[in-house]
Amino acid sequence: MDATQNEQTPPIDRILEDFEFLDDWEDRYRYVIELGRGLRPLPEEWRTPENKVEGCVSQVWLHSRLKPNGAGALLVLNGDSDAHIVRGLIAILFSLLSGRTPDEVLAAEPDRVFERLGLREHLTPQRSNGLNAMVERIKRDARLALQHPERVN
Repeated sequence: MDATQNEQTPPIDRILEDFEFLDDWEDRYRYVIELGRGLRPLPEEWRTPENKVEGCVSQVWLHSRLKPNGAGALLVLNGDSDAHIVRGLIAILFSLLSGRTPDEVLAAEPDRVFERLGLREHLTPQRSNGLNAMVERIKRDARLALQHPERVN
């Protein structure tokens, strides 16, 4: 499988523009679900307890790996969930964080983007907690990549 699974995920600027164009929250939810459908399926061998994100009501798996890029490396994310809306949230996170250096991932503020999209106020508390768990997991992997690049899946 190609390490850059999220090539099908639109850039975050396009997602922001598309969201502004959609007036109705039903349409916005459908769009988030469509973004999730754009993710490639996660290989079964990556559906491990180590890749499962704790703190999510839905089942969520995130797989991180480093991809060489010149003198440094990029953190490439792959993931999946059994919930359609959560797959869409994963796609948005990937558009923000995947393919970035570990330092860029750590400096990123996904909460600001989710607030700008208006998603924070429209997610249930359980979904918000799950989103926080996913962000923390990705940032943990970025910290791990900086400290021990050989240990990132």
